[in-house]
Amino acid sequence: MFEHIERVPGDAILGLIDAFKKDTNPQKVDLGVGVYRDANGNTPIMRAVKEAEARLLNNETTKTYIGSHGAPAYGEAVLPIVLGENSSVLSQKRASATQSPGGTGALRLAADFIAGQMPGKGIWVSDPTWPNHHGIFTSAGIELHKYPYVDPDNRLDFEGMVSALKKIPEGDVVVLHACCHNPTGFDLSQAQWQEVLEIVKERKLLPLVDFAYQGFGEGLEEDAYGVRLLAENLDEVIITSSCSKNFGIYCERTGALILVAKDEEQMENVRSQVAIVARENYSNPPAHGGAIVSEILHDPELCQMWREELTEMRDRINTLRRDFVEALRPYGLADKYACVAEQRGMFSYTGLTPEQVDRLRDEFGIYMVRSGRANVAGFSQENLPYLAKAIAAVNE
Repeated sequence: MFEHIERVPGDAILGLIDAFKKDTNPQKVDLGVGVYRDANGNTPIMRAVKEAEARLLNNETTKTYIGSHGAPAYGEAVLPIVLGENSSVLSQKRASATQSPGGTGALRLAADFIAGQMPGKGIWVSDPTWPNHHGIFTSAGIELHKYPYVDPDNRLDFEGMVSALKKIPEGDVVVLHACCHNPTGFDLSQAQWQEVLEIVKERKLLPLVDFAYQGFGEGLEEDAYGVRLLAENLDEVIITSSCSKNFGIYCERTGALILVAKDEEQMENVRSQVAIVARENYSNPPAHGGAIVSEILHDPELCQMWREELTEMRDRINTLRRDFVEALRPYGLADKYACVAEQRGMFSYTGLTPEQVDRLRDEFGIYMVRSGRANVAGFSQENLPYLAKAIAAVNE
């Protein structure tokens, strides 16, 4: 029965990991894998997480199922972080959170929900977007389309984006990247979010906002601007949220599918359908990550500790962006790569060509995906001089 099955190429990122491990260059640099790294190149466990886990270990009394929607305390903690403490959506009971295995699990729930409840509707994703968006939505049987996001000069193509959004068929789903989420590192301004809102209203589109990096741009509140703007001004919004990154609990796979409906009754109808989708996918989400997040957000001391640690991570990344550009200044390349300092979050479309990326890997042991997307958290004060010298060499 398996004789006809062919081998397919492995995941590009996993391939980079293997190649990096085998590289014997003592100055090698990993800019491919999308995880936060500290100054020593490690992905640390946050102090607040360590303390929360210690409390859970001492106080946990059962390992029973937590239900298809996950632990209620987790949803109660996540919703105000995403939508705001004073959100009218929450006070009107128009929003519902379903705990999921990471942001990817939330996307899968959203895809199956859309396919089952809105058959025939297309879904529109930015170009570029995360490769997983393509796989998740097409595997759910949804027709996938693209709208422009970055121009050939590696700049945000908002004019092209707006033009495309205005032509999307009424009632289709449009995937929007919240702060720090697009792999390019380019975010929409508040004024641009306002313009997108008006188009979504006019075209009667259903926005699906992917929000996996809250807190990595300017702050927890500031980064949620676009998400909250849509939720407060539209009857229906889908949000896929993740705690894996901003709590540093990548392996715990902790996310949420948040649905905003017109009123409480509609929300309960939608919530009942999502429970079925979750049940058919994985029955119950893993409990540990959600318990960590809930423990932290419900405890003022731990919550403050977590916020301070997240601020440290954000400030480090923003500083590294600026330092990267300055490291290139002696080579006359600061202006060419100035976009890196303008972008936000962990990722950057550097503007490096696939051929330049290949040379960086083969000649200097610097690893990133061939699109030129780099994980800025892989920069360090120690490797920036070497990195700048290598980039200058491939620009000659």
